[in-house]
Amino acid sequence: MTFESERTRRCFLCGAAMLAPSARRLIDRHGRERAFPVACESCGVLTERDADPEESWRDLAGRLAGPTFVADPDAAYGLDIYTLRIAATRLGRGIRPLGPEDCAALLTPHSPLAARAALYDLADGPPVSLGILCRPAERDAVLAGLASQAGWTGDVVILLDGEVERPRAVAVPGFAAGAVRVASRPLAGDFAAQRNALQDLARHTWMMQLDADETLAAGTGRLLPALAALAEDGDVLSAGLPRRNRVDGILSDIYPDVQYRLNRTSVRYAGRVHERPALDGGWRRSFIALHGAIEHRLSRAHVLSRSRTYETLDPGRGRPEEEEALLRPYRA
Repeated sequence: MTFESERTRRCFLCGAAMLAPSARRLIDRHGRERAFPVACESCGVLTERDADPEESWRDLAGRLAGPTFVADPDAAYGLDIYTLRIAATRLGRGIRPLGPEDCAALLTPHSPLAARAALYDLADGPPVSLGILCRPAERDAVLAGLASQAGWTGDVVILLDGEVERPRAVAVPGFAAGAVRVASRPLAGDFAAQRNALQDLARHTWMMQLDADETLAAGTGRLLPALAALAEDGDVLSAGLPRRNRVDGILSDIYPDVQYRLNRTSVRYAGRVHERPALDGGWRRSFIALHGAIEHRLSRAHVLSRSRTYETLDPGRGRPEEEEALLRPYRA
């Protein structure tokens, strides 16, 4: 199999079309070392070249259902404990290292130590604020759509693009008085600065950020506090969720398009456009959660204009190559 053909396949675990040749090896609990020729550059799962995706997921899902994860040394896939944490979230579960070696491996991905861990159901955790960026014209629609989020957060702040205005409370059905606030600040072509300002308005130590054209299913939101607890247990500052881009209602080929939007409020974003958290310690202090996805609604007209707009705001970072991929329907 060539490098190019590997990249057109999708990962059986996270769905990313980011499979690439690998030189990684895993050592199991008996000291046996094994090489895997293919790795997902998104979630880190390892596979044999001829691994059956459906069979691999069936086997992994079965092993994630019990109280302890123990890998099959002969399976067509392999993973370290960092990737195991990602995999467990797909079934709404979390992991706890079994010993000091496992703790060390979780903090230093991708370790050659084959994954093993205790498993538990994600249930609760610290409170999480919800922050939403939007334009003034989108304000009423955003407020009207908040009711579904009332089951998991008691702190919502909406930051409009406009003249500076301090947060003021607005009444929204399902939320306690004062739980939803609206503030305003000029975007001025700097998305990172706007997200950082939104972070600073949170009342809790964790915030989930969305844009006005994004939504989150209530069930996905309900597990965010538990994800924050999972992150704290693993010295993590940021969790990313897949995003489904739908252009005029059609799922785009850009998937999972992970967006790192669940962050400690101390985290700062960087980049005027296509902004991302700038983490002390780098990507190792983040992970991907697979229990749900951000839904992103776009129009074809917006896709055709956004890269040019972004390129004007931040020359060299507008990603004009994404336009074709966004307009291409999803390919399994």
